[in-house]
Amino acid sequence: MIERLEIQPYRLPLRRTWQSARGLMHEREGWLLCAHAQGLRGYGDYAPMPEAGTESREAGLMALEGWRARVVGQPLARLLEEIEADRSPAPAARFALECALLDLTAQEAGVPLRQWLDPQAADSVAVNATLGPLGDVMPEMIKSSCRSGFRILKIKVGLTDPDIELGRLTALARHLPPEAALRLDANGAWSYAQAVPLLAALNTLPIESLEEPLREPSRDQLQPLQAIARFPLALDESLHRGATTIELEGLGVRRIVLKPAAVGGLRRTLDLANRAVELGIEVVLTSLIESAAGLWPSLQLAAALNSPLAQGLATSPWLARDLGRAPEAEQGHIRLGPEAGGGFNPRPAEPGS
Repeated sequence: MIERLEIQPYRLPLRRTWQSARGLMHEREGWLLCAHAQGLRGYGDYAPMPEAGTESREAGLMALEGWRARVVGQPLARLLEEIEADRSPAPAARFALECALLDLTAQEAGVPLRQWLDPQAADSVAVNATLGPLGDVMPEMIKSSCRSGFRILKIKVGLTDPDIELGRLTALARHLPPEAALRLDANGAWSYAQAVPLLAALNTLPIESLEEPLREPSRDQLQPLQAIARFPLALDESLHRGATTIELEGLGVRRIVLKPAAVGGLRRTLDLANRAVELGIEVVLTSLIESAAGLWPSLQLAAALNSPLAQGLATSPWLARDLGRAPEAEQGHIRLGPEAGGGFNPRPAEPGS
């Protein structure tokens, strides 16, 4: 039974500016949720990012305040049923609260959260290196990431002239070992007319996938683009554009990218991912550059999915400071511990923070 729900704001500076075709970010703002029940604490991270498909911060905070007034004195199982049925347009708030409640539930069951989600869950997750905007990526970053064991290196593109970017990618690709490849994310930067020759040229490079190539994605344009590309095209934030549910039929691409905070929770994302896999669609999970309180439960979910694809969850190095022990990649994988619950433990507050 929930005794108290705390919601604490935080601001975490980034080591360097996060840039995509949708804008710049210098710090990560969010709210740490802590649910108390019978001597246990369950944590969740509310860090909305509307451009990635979540609600605004104001809408999410209003939803969380509503939940805070309702959860005290309620049993965990009933609250999880209510959240499962909730269809309010506040997916990031829902994700945060569900993470806190599932953390408690798994602790009470005495198992890691991934095993509560799926008893056959893996104990480690393959992850990609997240290098940032193409203009900032130097050959030494490519070589260093590969020496650290990463085999998939993600780069943001669509930030300047396509021909200039193609030249830079060609030059960087020369520094990749044979077993490594680039994962590109255009964040909807290009028109169809721009994308057609670009994809044909990218076919000559070691590209693992390309996310969100089109400014106005539609099946009629994505399908012929996917036919041109030798690698998977992926939909990410456009999946959530104006939609309360995600239709998986007829997407026109081979892959989807799911952010649990944009989908609206771990269980909802797990269900969506399993349905996608049944349809032959590849699934990759990514973060919203969340704190460790958001990354650990997403990694538990990725372990439950047990996909061989590298997941976009090794983003903690982008934060100059974190709320607790951050997941660390080793040889391109993040290993999860045997402890019960979601895996997040907060650090004592730093002086002046």
